[in-house]
Amino acid sequence: MFKYLLILFLLFTGCSEKSTPPQDNTPEKFITVLGIAQDAGFPQADCTKEHCQQFWNGEVEKRHVVSLGLTDKTTGQNWMFEATPDFTTQLHQLKTTSAIDDLSGIFLTHAHIGHYTGLMYLGHEVMGASDIPVYAMPRMKSYLESNGPWSQLVNMNNIDLQEQKADSAIQLSPNISVTPFRVPHRDEYSETVGYRIDSDNTSVLFIPDINKWHVWERDITEEIAKVDVALLDGTFYDAGELPGRDMSEIPHPYVEDSIELFNELPPTEKSKIVFIHFNHTNPLILDSPERREIEELGFRVAFEGQIIPFN
Repeated sequence: MFKYLLILFLLFTGCSEKSTPPQDNTPEKFITVLGIAQDAGFPQADCTKEHCQQFWNGEVEKRHVVSLGLTDKTTGQNWMFEATPDFTTQLHQLKTTSAIDDLSGIFLTHAHIGHYTGLMYLGHEVMGASDIPVYAMPRMKSYLESNGPWSQLVNMNNIDLQEQKADSAIQLSPNISVTPFRVPHRDEYSETVGYRIDSDNTSVLFIPDINKWHVWERDITEEIAKVDVALLDGTFYDAGELPGRDMSEIPHPYVEDSIELFNELPPTEKSKIVFIHFNHTNPLILDSPERREIEELGFRVAFEGQIIPFN
């Protein structure tokens, strides 16, 4: 029963990008969507296309790089997934939404620029943080320890690197655990992981980056069946999105292909799927006919400030 109430809650909170619930209405445990854009954000640097010009003309709002906040009010703790270039704004939003002045740790997925470079704000030039736990896989941990300026964060005890093991749960509080799992991606400097976030009765899947669903050793539809909400890679809408670029060099599941793969799922399963991590060229990043079509098909599109409750 709770799963169906959860779906109804999410559908309600997903009606408008302006519908962020007031902080005193937030559940005891919840996820906040802090960003929805691909690593370079929206608008991207030196973009002269019409959709970027809409921002410079003041017609649309900035979209921040993909990130989640995780809050447990029962323990007074917050965590972040990804340390993005928009870390300043996102940390403020997390603390404001949760009404908790805490950052108990950061989970990293991989070493592409939008997912870890926000760690710089923890350094002595900015926050001068002390021993913030940063959860990373072995190659990611080694990369941070061995390369400046990230190694300075380690040496000055701004961050405390916590090595993760794939498919091994990390208990964050009595009610919340996080489990990393490997996914195929362009792993130049580190592994790439997704996360499953679990509370007593609710599970959320977070996969912002993956090459293609069919090259993963797991069946994505089976993984969706195990959770209540699945935040999935929606980087590119279709194969023609980057004229003049070889899209095979930056593989992601096109949203059109994901829709074809998932479209025969029952409505209760389709409603779990929330696309996220949009390139600035993806029409889903703004209000668009494509976005409305996706939602009419029974899928959902992430928006900043979206609240996903736990139970």
